[in-house]
Amino acid sequence: MSELKTDPRILRTRKLIMDSFIELSGKKEFKDITIKDITNEAMINRATFYYHFEDKYDLLEKVLSEVLLINLNCDTIDQNELNEEAFVQIFLAITNFQNSLSNRCHRGYEDTIARIIREQLEIIFYKMLLKRHLTDEDQALKVNAIMLSWGVYGASVEWRRNSKIPPEEFIKLVIPHIMKGIEFETL
Repeated sequence: MSELKTDPRILRTRKLIMDSFIELSGKKEFKDITIKDITNEAMINRATFYYHFEDKYDLLEKVLSEVLLINLNCDTIDQNELNEEAFVQIFLAITNFQNSLSNRCHRGYEDTIARIIREQLEIIFYKMLLKRHLTDEDQALKVNAIMLSWGVYGASVEWRRNSKIPPEEFIKLVIPHIMKGIEFETL
């Protein structure tokens, strides 16, 4: 089955469905988009859609996750240490992702977007914390990763709502405090 998933035809069809959904999301609210709309836009049949995705909610989640991962450039971030530069890079990626969504997405996405961002950030922060802390306290690192993911996501929401300064300046206001907390844990 894994050979099928890497078949170029399958990958192209999956991308076609995702691109069609993104196109439709710029024209309609999510709740108004139907499977028929997606299949018509992609010029595929329903069975093909359901081969790739469970339903439109599964499609939404996969599209948002993929777009976020592209913004985060996870390969680059995975190589980084958890330091000021990494926090700035992650924060800029999250704010850029949210800004790009606000241009083409409508109401109804917020909870899904928030969950996907926090889940991806948690994975990234956990990996970075593991590099920094060679410890057996895995649960503590997981909780730290959760707190960092919620904090960075919350800061990005606050920046979008109220800030008049660039996102890089905004996050740099708190990085020294975050880093002191992380440094304190290593002692």
